[in-house]
Amino acid sequence: MNSIGRLEWVATRTPTTVGDFAGAGWEPPDPARLLAEHAAFVALLRSLGCDVLELPAVAGLVDACFVYDPVFVTPRGGVRFNQIKPARRDEPATLAADLAAAGLPTWAEMPDGAYADGGDICWLDDATVVIGHSYRTNRPGIAWLRDVFAAEGCTVEVAQLAHDAGPSRCLHLMSVVSMVRHDLAVVYEPLAPVHLLELLADRGIAHVTVGPAEYLTLGCNVLAVAPGVVVLPDGNPGVAADLRAHGVEVHTYTAGEINKGEGGPTCLTRPLRRT
Repeated sequence: MNSIGRLEWVATRTPTTVGDFAGAGWEPPDPARLLAEHAAFVALLRSLGCDVLELPAVAGLVDACFVYDPVFVTPRGGVRFNQIKPARRDEPATLAADLAAAGLPTWAEMPDGAYADGGDICWLDDATVVIGHSYRTNRPGIAWLRDVFAAEGCTVEVAQLAHDAGPSRCLHLMSVVSMVRHDLAVVYEPLAPVHLLELLADRGIAHVTVGPAEYLTLGCNVLAVAPGVVVLPDGNPGVAADLRAHGVEVHTYTAGEINKGEGGPTCLTRPLRRT
C-alpha cells in the first residue's frame, strides 16, 4: 500500500445534514450546497477512473464524511481505530461494518486506551509509514500501530506534531504533508515536523511549499489518484501552479461548504486498493 499508486477502489460517505455541526467544530454549512459539492467530488473521482464505494450518510455523525480517519487499510484489510474526539467515537464501528459488507473485513482492532486517526498516518513508500504523535493519536496508539505495521513488513517513523491551535482543533500529520509522486510531496513548512522534512530529504523527495493563506484553504490536502495526478480543493491557485510546474496533472473541485469541516480530498476518501 502507498499514498500515490493508482487509486482503483475508494470509499466515500455522503455528508449528513443532521447533527451538531458547531459542536464538532464546523462552521455551519449550507445543507444543499454541501451535498452538491460532495456529489461533484465523487463524480470527479469516477471521471478519473476510481471505482467509488459510496456509503450513505449517518444522521448525527457530522464528521463521518471524512472516511480516511476511523479505519485504515493495509494489504491484509481493515484496521479499526478508536477516535478520541467525542463527536467521532461511533465512526470506527460504523465504517468497519460498512467496509466488511463490501468485502473488506477488519483484521485488527485497536485496544482500549489507544487512540489514532488515519490523518496522522502517511505512507512514504510501500515499506515506510510515518505516524504523527498528535492530540488525536496517542503513545499507546502508536505502540500498537508499530506492531500492526511490523506484521505487514513496514517500518514506522514517528513525527511529533505541534500544539498549533490546541486539542480542540485538528492538526493531523496529513494537514502538513501530502505525497504526490514517489519523488514529490506538498508540505506546509511552518508546522511540518523536522523529522518529517529530514525523512523527505533523505529519500530525495522534493516538495512544493504551501503558503499560509492557502494552508487555510486546505492547499496542503492533496489526493493522488495516480502518481503525478492529483485532486485539490479549489481556491488554491498557487499550489496548483507550482504542482503543474513540476509536471503534475491537477484537478480541482468546489469545496466552500466541505472546507467548513476542515477536511480536504484525502480526508474525504478511504483508499481501499491502490496499484
